[in-house]
Amino acid sequence: MFKNFKSVDKCTFGRGTFNQLDSILAEKRGENDKFMVFVVDNYFKGKELANKVPAHAEDMVFFVDVDPHEPTTDQIDELRDTILAQKGIPAGIIGIGGGSILDIAKALALMVKNEGSSQLYQGLNLVKKEGVYHVGVPTISGTGAEVSMTAVLTGPVKKLGLKCDWTVFNQIVLDPELIASVPRNQWFYTGMDTYIHCIESMTGYLKNTFSEAYGYKSLDLCREVYLHDSCGQTAINDEKLMVASYFGGLSLTYSEVGVCHALSYGMSYVFGTRHCFANCIIFDHLEDYYPEGVREFKEMVRKNDIFIPQNVSKDWTDAEVDKMADVALALHHMWNHALGTDWKNKITKEQVKDLYWRM
Repeated sequence: MFKNFKSVDKCTFGRGTFNQLDSILAEKRGENDKFMVFVVDNYFKGKELANKVPAHAEDMVFFVDVDPHEPTTDQIDELRDTILAQKGIPAGIIGIGGGSILDIAKALALMVKNEGSSQLYQGLNLVKKEGVYHVGVPTISGTGAEVSMTAVLTGPVKKLGLKCDWTVFNQIVLDPELIASVPRNQWFYTGMDTYIHCIESMTGYLKNTFSEAYGYKSLDLCREVYLHDSCGQTAINDEKLMVASYFGGLSLTYSEVGVCHALSYGMSYVFGTRHCFANCIIFDHLEDYYPEGVREFKEMVRKNDIFIPQNVSKDWTDAEVDKMADVALALHHMWNHALGTDWKNKITKEQVKDLYWRM
């Protein structure tokens, strides 16, 4: 397998590095129509972090609510149209928040330079023009969105990312202080996205030495955060989880995700379930595919006293499960990695529906 992928141009890591953001942006402020757009998780509105956002008088700041639903193509189109109508083309887009906010920032950076709806660009290498400078500042760790080449969006037809070299952030700021206040359950659900990334990346047909090197280290860090006697939300574990997320994102970039993520996309599309939460609900029932990973996952849940919903399928209709299965099976690249190029001979739609009914 050959991949010539683009990585993040610049990365700063360490406690307090968020305070360097204004000086990082300074050299880019003269580009395009000379203003920055900050996209900030609405969770921080009125809180201390919001007051530290280095917005200048000419800049635009959007506090975006991503709870409970993930980013949509309509949301990106509306934000893009507002920015262009009011101020023109920005010098840069800065996303400050979790994976959904980072995906919004990546998508916006592309869409301010590309015509039409963002749903036209859902897929691999469909974006026609390079976007503007963009910066990612994660405030929760686990999704790997800070390093991935995908901006995942839910459209009217499918949930699929805008994926190309231009999607990757030009700069990321990894400040472990920013994730200290994450609610405990969310800290676990999102961290498990990293863990599941690596389990899937390293147990499929596309795994390789590069993906394994990052994946093994990421898994070691996850175990230190969630299994050791010193597990929990501590300052040093915040640093470990932030690096685990970064490494996990690199591992899947040079490999691929698998069964859990395919099923998660289906659940998120039909019910709007947050990606990381959906992953945890689903992974809990995938012993047939990832026996050791699921065993360890269950131990992490127990040790950290985390709530994972059970029997969620009791309220689903057959039509909903049928649609989830269609969405999941459309993600050929994930099944190809998980089961091999002959995956269509190894799993049927009815078997995928059965996996959903187990939940």
